[in-house]
Amino acid sequence: MDAKGALATAFEVTELTFEPSEVEPGLLAMSMNTEDALQEYLRLFVKIPFIGRIGPLASTLDFVADAAPGVKEILAIGKLAWEVKEQHYDLIVVDAEASGHVVSQIGAPKVIADLVQVGVVKDQTQWMLDILEDPRRTGVAVVTTLEEMPVTESIELLERLTNETGTYPAAVIANRVLAEVFDEAEGEVAVLVPQVIDVLADAVGSGARAVVDAAMIVESRREVGDAHLARLDGAIGELDLSGGTRGRAAVELPILTVPEMFSRAHGRRVVSLVADVLEQSLVEAGPET
Repeated sequence: MDAKGALATAFEVTELTFEPSEVEPGLLAMSMNTEDALQEYLRLFVKIPFIGRIGPLASTLDFVADAAPGVKEILAIGKLAWEVKEQHYDLIVVDAEASGHVVSQIGAPKVIADLVQVGVVKDQTQWMLDILEDPRRTGVAVVTTLEEMPVTESIELLERLTNETGTYPAAVIANRVLAEVFDEAEGEVAVLVPQVIDVLADAVGSGARAVVDAAMIVESRREVGDAHLARLDGAIGELDLSGGTRGRAAVELPILTVPEMFSRAHGRRVVSLVADVLEQSLVEAGPET
């Protein structure tokens, strides 16, 4: 569902299409779009063959979608649920929409099911709900940065996911986390350095001032980030993640961290580094994660 093409850039491949293509051995990627999803739905369920673009029917879909909420969203989420149902892949990872849209996408089958109580449409949405509301098969990883607005939006998203969709959060990933510049002993010395910076600069060179300033700025940013991380952790601890459905007991939601890479580069190397960090975070979080 990545409309910006970031996934193709990350794997250093040409533009992705609706048809899955292999970007690594055993790893396939695709780009979701509503028109192709509708075409596939009509071919699979309505048994209508299509050649080329569907044109006028797509315009009709736009008209219907404006009147009936959830129509476009259910085509996207339905495609993903279908792949899970048919067991075409071992694992499906979705780069979903931003927090302002993802709830409406995940909640689309529930919206349609509430509008249509009987018939084929009800049956079609029920098997989607069975997949989306089963925490053994579906989970949402909420990614945030340790800043005020992203953390606030992430907390709201976690609440809405459980309360409005029945789909459960599986983890929170804090991205671009700054590591400690100084340990405890070094920190006690570091706070004194600005007071003697002139002496230090005379001793080791004028560049010392820039190094110290940079280190103190990074440390200040890290402290602010730590405060937001503590706020996020506290809010998660107060959330009821059982959702009141399927008798699910409350669980501890892990927070996984990805450090700031300090790199402008994109591509397979960065993907590999992030994957290694996440793997280590999962190991540290424990076997139940």
